[in-house]
Amino acid sequence: MTRVADYLDLVRAPASLTVLGDALVGALSVSGPGGTGAARKAALAASSVCLYSAGMALNDWADADLDALERPERPIPSGRIPRSRALAVGAALTALGVGAAFAGGRASGAVSLALAGSLWAYDLRFKPTPAGPAVMAVCRGLDVMLGAAGPGWRRALVPAGAVAAHTVAVTAVSRGEVVGSTRATGRAAAVTSVAVAASGLLGGGVRVAALLGGARYLSAVLPGQLALARDPSAAQARDATRAGIRAVVPLQQALAGRAGALVATAALLAIETVGRLLARRRSGGDIT
Repeated sequence: MTRVADYLDLVRAPASLTVLGDALVGALSVSGPGGTGAARKAALAASSVCLYSAGMALNDWADADLDALERPERPIPSGRIPRSRALAVGAALTALGVGAAFAGGRASGAVSLALAGSLWAYDLRFKPTPAGPAVMAVCRGLDVMLGAAGPGWRRALVPAGAVAAHTVAVTAVSRGEVVGSTRATGRAAAVTSVAVAASGLLGGGVRVAALLGGARYLSAVLPGQLALARDPSAAQARDATRAGIRAVVPLQQALAGRAGALVATAALLAIETVGRLLARRRSGGDIT
């Protein structure tokens, strides 16, 4: 019998918390701390979580044969969730995500359609190709633009670019989770992370909050990437990938500080804490 925990494993539930801040950062970058109603922010956060979870379910559906060889413990090859049901979960979550985005406005709904298309394209076509990291970066950048859709959207290009660049680095590292990575990949990821942290200081906002967020981001992501540059083994690539996935929340904190939103920065810090607690309780779950 399939349990709720099996579906949580399918969609990498703890990791879904890392997308809650994407649309929020986009909205704050455009309208500042006082703009955009709470209902719209909640709808867009729900859209981000649904679309991210859909992408994870689709990932396992598309990779079921490969996972049977490389990751037999995952829900589909282990027999805990039928492959057809994983596809149904991915499709249903996609529809829910797009619907939630349209509830936040037509412009956000239009961005969600582009995001959903990019997610499906990544999982079904681009993931194993050289373009894979770039396509995944587009997905994450669009997730930030989900909150910025509408007048003034160009003000969100820097935070969207920062999250996208971080995603390129993490996705490139993740490709070595089974067969091992390269030292050059670790070095390139580390250089990218430093540049991403610096982008949080561009513009106005509360510079102290942006600086602290950037420092916390680097403390979370750099050790694993530098370790990968010394030891490009599969185990080290997995550790660096896990750290990179979680490090996006401190990055969001830096970007919220850049927008001058101290309350949002504190909320993202709370989300990060919850994510860490959930990850510890579900130590056997997979987030990569």
